[in-house]
Amino acid sequence: MWKEFKEFAFKGNMIDMAVGIVIGAAFGKVISSLVNDIIMPPIGVLLGGVNFTDLAITLKAASGDNPAVLWRYGNFIQTLVDFLIVALAIFFVVKAINSFQRQKEEEPAPPPAPSPEVQLLEEIRDLLKQK
Repeated sequence: MWKEFKEFAFKGNMIDMAVGIVIGAAFGKVISSLVNDIIMPPIGVLLGGVNFTDLAITLKAASGDNPAVLWRYGNFIQTLVDFLIVALAIFFVVKAINSFQRQKEEEPAPPPAPSPEVQLLEEIRDLLKQK
């Protein structure tokens, strides 16, 4: 069982996937910061100083030690914008990779060199043509 686990855990694809997940998590943080710190503040100013994360509807007011129950639709808007930017970025990356692969596939491979037998037959043919 240990041998099977080692084969599974240390396959090249598994390591590549782990690296992709770590980079994806870091990319998600960068995109969240881009949306929260760069994109949404100007949009909020254009809409009259609205901070989207503060947008909420109170479903039940706070009473005593019980906090208010809020429907935070502003956080949903933030998350939706995050998702759209991540999806757009991934779309452009995949599009670039596919374009690169298509260019690679379109380059014709050079024809293989003729075998020694074919070269010999061509030499014989050329000698016969000369006579």
